[in-house]
Amino acid sequence: MSKPLSDHDRRKQISVRGLAGIENVAELKQNFNRHLHFTLVKDRNVATKRDYYFALAHTVREHLIGRWIRTQQHYYEKDPKRVYYISLEFYMGRTLQNTMVNLALENACDEATYQLGLDMEELEDMEEDAGLGNGGLGRLAACFLDSMASLGLAAYGYGIRYEFGIFNQKIVNGWQVEEADDWLRYGNPWEKARPEYMRPVHFYGRTEHHPDGVKWVDTQVVLALPYDTPVPGYRNNVVNTMRLWSAKAPCEFNLKDFNVGGYIQAVLDRNLAENISRVLYPNDNFFEGKELRLKQEYFVVSATLQDIIRRFKVSKFGSREIARTDFSKLPDKVAIQLNDTHPAMAIPELMRVLVDEEKLDWDKAWDICVRTCAYTNHTVLPEALERWPVDLFAHLLPRHLEIVYEINRRHLERVAAKYPGDVDRLRRMSLIEEGGQKRINMAHLCIVGSHAVNGVAQIHSDILKATVFKDFYEMEPHKFQNKTNGITPRRWLVMCNPGLAEVIAERIGEDFIRDLDQLQSLRNYVNDEAFIRDIAKVKQENKLKFAVHLEEHYKVKINPNSMFDIQVKRIHEYKRQLLNCLHIITYYNRIKKEPNKQWTPRTVMIGGKAAPGYHTAKMIIRLITAIGEVVNNDPVVGDRLKVIFLENYRVTLAEKAIPAADLSEQISTAGTEASGTGNMKFMLNGALTIGTMDGANVEMAEEAGEDNLFIFGMRVDDVDALDMKGYHAEEYYNRLPELKQAIDQIAGGFFSPKQPDLFKEIVNMLMHHDRFKVFADYEDYIKCQEKVNALYKNPKEWTKKVIYNIAGCGKFSSDRTIAQYAREIWGMEPTLNCPHYSQHPNFLHRSKFL
Repeated sequence: MSKPLSDHDRRKQISVRGLAGIENVAELKQNFNRHLHFTLVKDRNVATKRDYYFALAHTVREHLIGRWIRTQQHYYEKDPKRVYYISLEFYMGRTLQNTMVNLALENACDEATYQLGLDMEELEDMEEDAGLGNGGLGRLAACFLDSMASLGLAAYGYGIRYEFGIFNQKIVNGWQVEEADDWLRYGNPWEKARPEYMRPVHFYGRTEHHPDGVKWVDTQVVLALPYDTPVPGYRNNVVNTMRLWSAKAPCEFNLKDFNVGGYIQAVLDRNLAENISRVLYPNDNFFEGKELRLKQEYFVVSATLQDIIRRFKVSKFGSREIARTDFSKLPDKVAIQLNDTHPAMAIPELMRVLVDEEKLDWDKAWDICVRTCAYTNHTVLPEALERWPVDLFAHLLPRHLEIVYEINRRHLERVAAKYPGDVDRLRRMSLIEEGGQKRINMAHLCIVGSHAVNGVAQIHSDILKATVFKDFYEMEPHKFQNKTNGITPRRWLVMCNPGLAEVIAERIGEDFIRDLDQLQSLRNYVNDEAFIRDIAKVKQENKLKFAVHLEEHYKVKINPNSMFDIQVKRIHEYKRQLLNCLHIITYYNRIKKEPNKQWTPRTVMIGGKAAPGYHTAKMIIRLITAIGEVVNNDPVVGDRLKVIFLENYRVTLAEKAIPAADLSEQISTAGTEASGTGNMKFMLNGALTIGTMDGANVEMAEEAGEDNLFIFGMRVDDVDALDMKGYHAEEYYNRLPELKQAIDQIAGGFFSPKQPDLFKEIVNMLMHHDRFKVFADYEDYIKCQEKVNALYKNPKEWTKKVIYNIAGCGKFSSDRTIAQYAREIWGMEPTLNCPHYSQHPNFLHRSKFL
C-alpha cells in the first residue's frame, strides 16, 4: 500500500500551481541564498523564519521587476488611454502567494524551499496583511487591480499608504478590544519608495482674486511621497502599479516662521503634517466628519491629479517632445474612477488646476472634468453619505469652496431652466444643504461632476434611480448605469482553494481562471457520481484543515461532520448578525426541548470587526460570545451545536474560512446591502447561500437558479409596505412563542447570569427602534433554516446544488465587471495582448519612464 501523500507532495501534483522545472528550482534556490546573504545579511545558523520569508519575497519580487519596467515602458511608447482608480482603501491582504500564482511560480518555489529544508506555508504565514481597508469597498478595489492587470488595461490604483491599517481585533472576556496594526514594523518587501516623484499638497491659506485669475496663497504645504507596489496580471507578463502616498513635512516646516518655541519644537511638530497618512479611519458605512479625514481625502486627490497631469503632459505617441499642452485631449487619454465619494475632491481640484493654473476658461474646463470623471456609489444608508460642513471646508480648502459654489450656481441654473418654478426641486438637488449648519453633499457633487454614475448590483442601481438620486436620474438619465461587483478568481479560488480549482480543471481545463464564464460547462457534470464525490471530498478536506486551525486558536473541539454555517462581514445592524443569533438560540432551545431527536449538527461561526465608536455593534459581538459561552458548555447539546466568534476577521482569515464553509449567511434587510462580495466568494468555493433578495444575492439566484439558494424574507417592496404600515416589533414578539422565548432569555440574563441586564439595550432596540426589522423576517428565516437542515442530511443532493452554484459563478468574476467599466464608462477596450517581454538587461536603461 502506498504511503499517503505529504502536504508537500500533494501540492506538487496540482497543475494550476505551475511547473517546477529543474533549472527554475535551481535558480530560485540560488537567488534565495543570495538574498539571505546580501539583502538580509544572515547565514543559515542565525536566520529566523521571518528572514526566510523576506528572502523568498525578494526572490519572487525579482521575477516581477523586468515585467514591471517593460509594462510601464510599453505604456509610455504606445500612449494608451489610462485609467486611474482612486480609493481611500485598498484591502490587499498578503502579496507573496498571489504573486506566485499570477507568475506560475508556486510549484517551483515550493520545491525550492522544500529542498532547502523549509516549509513554504510556514514562510507565507510570516507575511503581514496589508489591511488598508475596512471591508467590501477596499477589497473590491484590490480585486479590481488584479482584474485590470489581467485584462491588460493601462491602470493605476491611487491611495494612501497608511502607517496603521484596520486595527487588530482581540476578544477579551467576550468584548472587542482594538490594537494598532503596525504592519510596516518589519518593513514591506513589495513596495518601492519613489522620492523623485514627491509632490507638494496645500492646505489652509486664503484666495486672492486678480484680473488674470485667482491665487491660493499663504498655504501650509505637506509633501506626498509615493510608494509603488507591483500588480501582476494573471500569467500575461503585465505588471501595473498601485501608488500609495505617504505624508512628509517639508524641510523648512515650522522653521521659516519666527518660532519662539524654537528649533526642537519645530522639528517635533513635523508629526502634525505627517499624521495625515498615519491611520485608516475604521468606519464601514458610516460618515465621521473629522478634519483629519477631509485632509486625507484632499491629500490623495491633489497628489494623484498632479501625477496624472505630469504623465499626460510628457506622454506623446512616438515622440520625446517636452509637453502636451492641449487639455481638450485629456478625456481621450485619462479616465478617473472615484471609489465612492471619498475622492470627490478630485472634481473641484481638477477644475482648480485647469482654471487657475492652466488658465482654461470655465466651460472648457468643466467639459473636460465631466468627461474624465466617473463615480461609483456604494451605499444608500443615509448615515454613510458624506456631508462636509461648509465652515470646515472654508478653513481647510478656501479655493475649493469657491469652486464648489460656482459649480452649484451653474448646476442650479440648469435645473431652474428645466423645471421653472420648482423651488423644492432646487433645494433637493443643490450641492449645498441649508439648515442648522450648511453642508456640502459630496454625492451630489460627484453626480454633477461625472459623466457616469453607477451602483454595484442591479437592485442597488435601481434603488438609486428610484429614491436617493431620483431627481438627478430624471434630469440626466443617460448618466446612470449598473456595474455588478465581482471578485478575482485568482485569489478567491486558485490561491485559497487549490483543491477545488484542480478538481474543476481536471474536467474543463484551466482556461476558466481567465474566463470564469466557462464554469457554466460544469452543469454537464451535475449528475456525474465521480465529480460529486470529488467536490464533496475537497470540501471535507478544507473543513478538516480549518477545524485544525480553529482548535489551535479557540481550544474548542470542532465536529468536522457538522454543517459549517458562517457569517463573516463587518458587524453592523443592517447586516443583521442579530437575526443569526436568534436562530442559534431557537435551535439551541429546540435541541434542549427534544434532546433525543436526530438534529443536524452545526458549527455556527460569526466574525467581523465593529467600528470602535459603534456601541451597538460592540454589544452584538458581546452577545455572540455570551451565547457561545452557554451553548458550547452545555453537555446536553454536545457537539450538535457550537458557536464560535472568529477573532480578527481579515483577508487572510477569509482565505481559510470561505473554502471550508457549507452555508453562507447573507441576511441583510432587503434594500440595504448595495451588493456584497463575500456572498460571491462563498458561492465560488462551494457553499450554499441562505439569504434575502438583496444586493447581488438577487443576481446569484438568477445565475444559479433560485431553487439552488435558500431565499427567505421580505423583498424590497415588502419592506416599503411595512414602512408605510408601521413596523411593530411587539406584534411578532407576542405572536411567535419561540421568538418571545429567545428575547426573554437575552433580556433576563440567561446568557449573562453575572450581569442579567447586560443586553437590555439590544433588546430595547429590537423591540422599539429597530430600523432593520429583524423580527419581521424571523419566522421565514427559521423555516428556511429547517429546509437547510433537511437538505444537509442528503449529502448527494446538497452537493448537486453546490455544483449548480459553482457553475453559475461566471458573472461574478471581477474580470467581467472591469470589462464593463472599460467599455461602458472608460471608453477602453480590454486586451489579453501582452507586451513583448524579455529579462534582457537592455530594457533597464529606460526605467525612468516608470
